[in-house]
Amino acid sequence: MARTIGGVQRNRNGRLKGSSQEDGSAGVVNPRAAQRALAIGVVRDSDPAGDPLAELKELLRTAGVATAGELVQRRDEPDPNRYLGKGKLAELKREIAAADANLVATDDELAPRQERNLEAELGVPVIDRTAVILDIFADHAHTAEGNLQVELAQLEYNLARMRGLWTHLERLGAGRIDGGIGTRGPGESQIETDRRLARDRISALRRRLERLEQNRAVMRASRERAALPSVALAGYTNAGKSTLLNALTGAGVGVGERLFHTLDPTTRAFEEDGKRYLLTDTVGFIRKLPHQLVEAFKATLEETVLADLIVQVVDGSEPESARAESIAAADAVLEEIGAGSTPRLLAMNKVDLLDDAERRDLSLRHRDAVLVSAESGEGLDELRSRIASLIKQNLIEVDLLVPFADGERLSELHEVAGDLERKDRPDGVYVRALLPAQHAERFADLAVSGRRAGAGSRVGSARV
Repeated sequence: MARTIGGVQRNRNGRLKGSSQEDGSAGVVNPRAAQRALAIGVVRDSDPAGDPLAELKELLRTAGVATAGELVQRRDEPDPNRYLGKGKLAELKREIAAADANLVATDDELAPRQERNLEAELGVPVIDRTAVILDIFADHAHTAEGNLQVELAQLEYNLARMRGLWTHLERLGAGRIDGGIGTRGPGESQIETDRRLARDRISALRRRLERLEQNRAVMRASRERAALPSVALAGYTNAGKSTLLNALTGAGVGVGERLFHTLDPTTRAFEEDGKRYLLTDTVGFIRKLPHQLVEAFKATLEETVLADLIVQVVDGSEPESARAESIAAADAVLEEIGAGSTPRLLAMNKVDLLDDAERRDLSLRHRDAVLVSAESGEGLDELRSRIASLIKQNLIEVDLLVPFADGERLSELHEVAGDLERKDRPDGVYVRALLPAQHAERFADLAVSGRRAGAGSRVGSARV
């Protein structure tokens, strides 16, 4: 099966038909590539220093597109009609001709009118970063749920852009300003038909995803009953989360040096001091992650929201400015999905690529982070220990009185309690226990001395 990006077909492996692009670095000029994009962007004063189009070029490389050149314009906001100002458009036309580019890629999501106006001015296809990311997601989704989520995001993105597909038919209804009989030409009819079909398909996809989410909820409930603490690996895409999951659990999931290699969550268990912990690898984050992708992958990202602890994986081998931007991008997505207050531990990965001086500098800049190498195994024992310690710190202390006749609930307490002290009394079994937050409220009716389960203090809820 082949797909297109910017009007050119792509093979199943993500490379462009007829492309001989082999170089793995972003931004390399390759005159033989089937698609050669000129990357453009608007740079604001508040944007971080460094190459403003580095991420877009890496996205294009992952999508199988060569970067033939680049152009940026400094302004507060993109032009609402053409993205770039008129003067910059004239310069862009010259750059396209000089670089022999057959595609323009923008670093921001375009409004439909911006896309139409740019294509009319430039005479080449124009795509935005959202279209590139959607294409990558479509190429990397392998499970039924992942494919449904990608299709939902693509339909929602394209729904507002359907009008441009039928402009050649809309002319049949042009010139009639009275709005009476005969004004609804076949173009308008086809547009409305397409939109209705798209909305129907979106509704059907959402229903199917809801059913899959119900199945996921059943699996999640069984894990909760087993009282295994849950830990989510989150962070910038390509930071090494899947490799770290393999190193900690022996999961054996596929890894790759490309953006968004992992789309579908994988949960495996590991042990520390005789206690089992569930570790979940989730989709990577990126700067300006399109909102429709966050919405479509809500069920997948919920594994992060419901985790007891988030291990935020960062590429420690990057320059400090890039690390700061990666952390900020991940923080923004975690806030958007409702996981901003979840306890967090920074894991600086890929430290095997650093020399001694660089490691010292990294340790000083991020004093509470764990320095690890998923590739060599360095720091993994410390990471497991820190995970266990933080999970324990975030347990809630409760004082309960369990009636003798309620032996089943006493058995549940033994299963879910991190620590448990019990003493038989004439009126029942007195229990002092440390419980995960999601379990504490279940035993609120057994609280003694007016102290409700869950009223105990939670330690370490701040990011560490």
